[in-house]
Amino acid sequence: MKKIINEPSQVVSEMVAGLVLAYPEYLEQLPETTAVIRHDKASMQGQVGLVSGGGSGHEPAHAGFVGPGMLSAAVCGQVFTSPTPDQIYEAIKASDTGHGVFLIIKNYSGDVMNFEMAKDLAELDGIDVRFVIVDDDIAVENSLYTQGRRGVAGTVLMHKLLGAAAAKGASLTELEQLAQAILPKLKTIGVALSAATVPEVGKPGFVLAEDEIEYGVGIHSEPGYRREKLRPAKELVAEMLGKLDEALVLTPTKKYALLINGMGATPLMEQYIVSHDAFLWLKEKQITPVFCKVGNYMTSLEMAGISLTLLELDDAKWLDYLNYPVATIAW
Repeated sequence: MKKIINEPSQVVSEMVAGLVLAYPEYLEQLPETTAVIRHDKASMQGQVGLVSGGGSGHEPAHAGFVGPGMLSAAVCGQVFTSPTPDQIYEAIKASDTGHGVFLIIKNYSGDVMNFEMAKDLAELDGIDVRFVIVDDDIAVENSLYTQGRRGVAGTVLMHKLLGAAAAKGASLTELEQLAQAILPKLKTIGVALSAATVPEVGKPGFVLAEDEIEYGVGIHSEPGYRREKLRPAKELVAEMLGKLDEALVLTPTKKYALLINGMGATPLMEQYIVSHDAFLWLKEKQITPVFCKVGNYMTSLEMAGISLTLLELDDAKWLDYLNYPVATIAW
């Protein structure tokens, strides 16, 4: 293992401390936790609080999306490990301004269990808490850590839409209805060229030969659905978009948002090549995405690979929400 760290057991606490020191205009750390909240507290007044989080190692998710227009707070667990209920509970309390708190949870068993426990604790305090479990990954039905499909990069688009709606004054019930409407329209699939190494483990989560790739690998190195020899970018894109087409049934008369997400070690040059190939593939289907983001949004430490997310914009307001201004580190 070769990483720029001090003690493997301290990577999360030192990362959060460094993040807050670097961006004090955006973030504050909640005392005795590895959770962060908006520095601009006034921006949360009169709004439903939005809290997300999960294991660390997926940066900039989720702390990078805390700020006016997106999340109120994010909770950083240990690497690839759910944050504890007490830390999530502190984030919920700090985010509540009397209008309730909405939780955005990726579908991993530990995250679901711990966020729900924190929800129960907060409700004992009289805080109204609702949630959505994001399960956008179409690669596999169940994984090592999941019942049902996993929550991956599409979660960031969920942050963005719900964050904009909350900023525009949506109630807790309206956010819940919006989240449930988005879920079936949000699909993601990825491909890995190499694995991530968790610092406290010290070795890669899986091994691929120099010329191999694996389709559908999860963001914690969970197995995908097929290994084969590396192929040109346009062929990878064709397979991934073909799978997304099967899941969403792409239609020229509908509008779509496209997220091209680097997994941590894939250069922007390669991400833009994928972008080029994706737009050409979609053009053959007479589809031009009306919104696109390319970059590292939901990573897996130094995993090499890329994921593609398509969101069918079922309501004209959703595009407005995607374009709504934010003040965060990473959007």
